[in-house]
Amino acid sequence: MSAKPNSLRVATYNIHKGVQGIGLRKRLEIHNLGHAVEQFDADIVCLQEVRKMHRREARKFTHWPNMGQAEYLAPLGYESVYRTNAITRHGEHGNALLSRWPVVAHQHEDMSDHRFEQRGLLHVEVLVHGLSVHVLVLHLGLIRASRVRQLAQLMQFIEREIPAESPLLVAGDFNDWGSLATQSLMAIGLRSFEATAHCTFPSRLPLVQLDYVYARGLLPIGIQVPSGTIWGQMSDHLPLIAEFSMSS
Repeated sequence: MSAKPNSLRVATYNIHKGVQGIGLRKRLEIHNLGHAVEQFDADIVCLQEVRKMHRREARKFTHWPNMGQAEYLAPLGYESVYRTNAITRHGEHGNALLSRWPVVAHQHEDMSDHRFEQRGLLHVEVLVHGLSVHVLVLHLGLIRASRVRQLAQLMQFIEREIPAESPLLVAGDFNDWGSLATQSLMAIGLRSFEATAHCTFPSRLPLVQLDYVYARGLLPIGIQVPSGTIWGQMSDHLPLIAEFSMSS
């Protein structure tokens, strides 16, 4: 369970479908990502661009896992929840959540704003220290106008589906180079670590923060972005790891 009593450690990571590089230099990174997820020692891991299957890459890579990536990446004793956002010619991918705490319920909502980007929201309810915590995992669109509409949809979902008194986490790749997401979510009581930017993209030379963990009913107490050569090789994003007190 959590290393610190009454605390909650949460990671978010866009894993770029477990593959890096292009053409002949394309390489499988899912095994290294498995070790990385274990190193997080997080109570909850929120993942984006997770493959359930991909027939062409399964043929290309000899050591392609014989299970979905969410299940493969889950450390021993963790539950995994995966829901598809995008169906492509050779497979599908979406968001996932890995939890060392019991999963009570989960659901998915389509957030696609236009036919060129298939997006979705994964909602998972987790029982932490006997308390129900709601977690939303999402990956917003590349176009600002799409993100405006998706954030409005997110806020409607929260109002409709999340009890006002329940702790709430919203984590993922927001594709937001400015303050749109932060300002929108602060308006409904969600907060993040605002003292300074924690750059996560691009992983080899991080210049901007695209990945966030926002919380309501939980107190932010620490945050880190792992750095070093190996982290720049596994995905085009760096992971972000945040720690919260269960006492708001």
